[in-house]
Amino acid sequence: MNKKYRKLLAAIQITAMLAIMVLPAGTAQAATVMTGYQEVVSGNLHILALKNDGTVWAWGYNFYGELGIGTPDRYHVFEKSTPLQVVGLDSITAVSAGNIHSLALRSDGTVWAWGDNEYGQLGDGTNTRRRTPVQVVGLSNVVAVSAGVSHSLALKSDGTVWSWGRNDYGQLGDGTTTNSNIPVQVSGLSGVTAVEGGGFFSAAIKSDGTLWTWGENRYGQLGDGTYTHKYSPARLTSISGVSSVSAGYYHCHAIKNDGTVWSWGRNNYGQLGIGTTVTKTTPVQISGLNNVTEVSGGGLYTLALKSDGTVWGWGGNEYGRLGDGTNTDRYTPIQVAGLTGVSAVSAGSGTSTAVKNDGTVWSWGCNSYSELGDGGQTDRYIPVQVLGGLSNVVRIDAGVGRSFAIKNDGSVWGWGSNDNGLLGDGTTNPGSLPLKVSGLSNAVKVASGDNHSLAVKSDGTAWAWGRNGSGQLGDGTTIDRTIPIQVPGLNNVVDVAGGWYHTLAVKSDGTVWAWGQNNAGQIGDGTTTDRHTPVQVSGLNNVVAVAAGQYFSLALKGDGTVWGWGSNGSGRLGDGTTTSRYTPVMASGLTGVKSISAGYWHSLALKADGTL
Repeated sequence: MNKKYRKLLAAIQITAMLAIMVLPAGTAQAATVMTGYQEVVSGNLHILALKNDGTVWAWGYNFYGELGIGTPDRYHVFEKSTPLQVVGLDSITAVSAGNIHSLALRSDGTVWAWGDNEYGQLGDGTNTRRRTPVQVVGLSNVVAVSAGVSHSLALKSDGTVWSWGRNDYGQLGDGTTTNSNIPVQVSGLSGVTAVEGGGFFSAAIKSDGTLWTWGENRYGQLGDGTYTHKYSPARLTSISGVSSVSAGYYHCHAIKNDGTVWSWGRNNYGQLGIGTTVTKTTPVQISGLNNVTEVSGGGLYTLALKSDGTVWGWGGNEYGRLGDGTNTDRYTPIQVAGLTGVSAVSAGSGTSTAVKNDGTVWSWGCNSYSELGDGGQTDRYIPVQVLGGLSNVVRIDAGVGRSFAIKNDGSVWGWGSNDNGLLGDGTTNPGSLPLKVSGLSNAVKVASGDNHSLAVKSDGTAWAWGRNGSGQLGDGTTIDRTIPIQVPGLNNVVDVAGGWYHTLAVKSDGTVWAWGQNNAGQIGDGTTTDRHTPVQVSGLNNVVAVAAGQYFSLALKGDGTVWGWGSNGSGRLGDGTTTSRYTPVMASGLTGVKSISAGYWHSLALKADGTL
């Protein structure tokens, strides 16, 4: 569990810019949907989730590389509002999120780390920041990991504990205050069954149920009745029978074998849950809280999971992180609204997350850096499902400012910009969460033009919606449509593509049909006359896929050749000239092609031999 604090990130300006992705014609890509998860943990401004297949997914703030997804994109977008897979990790059994670094434990007993490394908290022998996972040196046979704010802990199968990173308060437990960028053994500990990293302190449970703590103690968070820092582990004599421990920034909680919860340390926001804001230097039982199976201490608040699957929270409630529908601080536990069937919880600095028994992930609280993973940046006072509850997705399409997904039931869902009715839900309201496209069922393909949207149904009919000023919807009018309309007279369609203001379709007989704007000959019928209903592209047959760019079109034939027509500025038709073509011409010297894609002013082809 990870219980961190919100660090002020001054003088950092985040500029989110639109990235346009055009998928090659005829390809499908799996969507990231938040199901099938077994563990979720909260860092300062980022979240990690472990899937049942052993892969790790992350979202939220990524300035320090704490998401493990590689370098920031070319637009320097440092926050990710939906889950992305951590690079190169598989067979993972546990994850832990520090303030701005992350840890993962593999099934082979090795430990991997990424993110900030100022104090050596990645344990790779350097102080170099890492945006993808690196192996912690010299560690094997590890069975558990835990990340503190800027230090890390590992428990080995022999019951010994190892630590690395920042050590100014003795949080590494090796008897010194010297930072270490490689693992060092915690002094005098054996027979340990669990470890926990807090703000600048650490805790461990031994097999006999005793609790041991070390590190910073300015608020009594070590629970030994003093305010004295400890550079090596010391036993808490006032508590026994401990089964679980959770460390916040300046406070700590323990679950005893009887399911009761005990707390100590700083209490200025009521994060101890004992009905007051008085700091406690020794463990105090939280009244009325029983049958608890998991507790997670955040920066200024705490969450608890009961055996009945309900979640309870207390402490500071800024951003709605207690999930009770308010932002009122609570000094005693209050139930998180509407959340049942939960199997795991995690409290971060301002963001809370939970995994339900069905494998879905839910989050609430602060969303300044998209850390809720719901596709937006609006704080949530009650839990929302990560990625809006989209599941069972079989195909996606990324358009300009919007995205679509087809579920296995044939329904289509869209989110993002909704100008001119682009999302097809009957409105022009933008969708920060997926919205169901109205009246569209049995869809097998979805595609986006610049400002209109398309779909093919299993019966071979084509449907369109959005802007229609050039007749790009193909219904014989120039009226915008906020819900899908069938393209008349077009059947047996197997592929569609949307360009700037024109549309292409391939029929099962290999013919190509086009409609919409035709100022550069992009319709391919030998004219420059706009077409408001489909017309056949001249001289093309045996076509298997199409792609539409800005004022030009491409087609892939079954023999592996590529043909283009329309505007040819910059040579985008590939025929060796820059002359616009009103009927198709073959791209020079290109054979054996299996996939094509059209950008605004350039074209791409993937050959069967894997060359691009």
